[in-house]
Amino acid sequence: MHRYKELLRFPNAWVLILAALPARISYGMIGLAIFFKTEQETNSVAIAGLAIGINSLAGSLTAGVRGSIMDKWGQRWPLRIFVPCYAAMLLAINMAHDRNILLIAAFVLGITAPPINLSVRPLWKDVVPPDFLRVAYAVDSAIMNFAGVIGPVLATSLALSSHPGSALSTTSAMMFIGGTALGLTSISRNWIPEKKVKGADSLWRSKPLQLLMIEGCFIGFGWGLFDVAVPAFATLEGVPQRTAWIFGAMGVANVVGGLLAGLVSKNRSALATWRKSYSIWFLISIPIAFTYPGWSMALFGAALGLVGGAIQVFYWEVMEAIRPKGSQTAAL
Repeated sequence: MHRYKELLRFPNAWVLILAALPARISYGMIGLAIFFKTEQETNSVAIAGLAIGINSLAGSLTAGVRGSIMDKWGQRWPLRIFVPCYAAMLLAINMAHDRNILLIAAFVLGITAPPINLSVRPLWKDVVPPDFLRVAYAVDSAIMNFAGVIGPVLATSLALSSHPGSALSTTSAMMFIGGTALGLTSISRNWIPEKKVKGADSLWRSKPLQLLMIEGCFIGFGWGLFDVAVPAFATLEGVPQRTAWIFGAMGVANVVGGLLAGLVSKNRSALATWRKSYSIWFLISIPIAFTYPGWSMALFGAALGLVGGAIQVFYWEVMEAIRPKGSQTAAL
């Protein structure tokens, strides 16, 4: 743990950890906030699942475009445009009741999501030396997953309370606070994107990145199904409140897994360790198909989260090693 103490002594380390935290919690809330809003308005779990699926798909397909904007123009103006517009749209959706409007809004939210996580990760290279990057990525992964614990619990609690509209309102407020705070930090405002190297492969033509893109499509599809299936299954079984603690158990384990990965010796290859972790993660994921929204799903979800938290850290290291110059944000 000494390495973590050393990391936190670097100037701006605490700034990166705390500034974007509210926005990251907002990201953890958005999926379930949309799900429960749509389910309550349409009285249909299928339509609610479709809404969250559309939102996730739209966000995934346009993440590279939003990242490219940051790589070209920096972080100052993109954040100042994306964040308030996104927060305002969340408030507008909260007043919608029509099924088609809710589905369209879920799509628009997906393609315009502020790239908060994509903005924070490249900044760590300006805060810590290269030999601290694995520890920095572990802390960043832990904070992101901590937000992933708080977000679903908060969204579910608010959506199922006597004031269900407070879920989207809180999501909007936290995105605005966190996104604005990050955009106002000196390290974000002064961040200068890398210059592209002439003759270098583009993102789409880089062979290693093509493999990671294919991998990301399958993993993203699987996670998307899981994110929709858990609240849908729990709602159909009459226990929607269990959604929060199932995702919560997974999120807590994610945090622990990420922090443990940061303690792995920097002399160990990120690629080799990533491959081993991936194999274990695959084997653990199989029993999930036979669980019920209760202790069994929470238990295996936690195991999945533990290994998944470690995978994230090594994944970012591998990505950083193979990406073309000038793609700090878009590659992620």
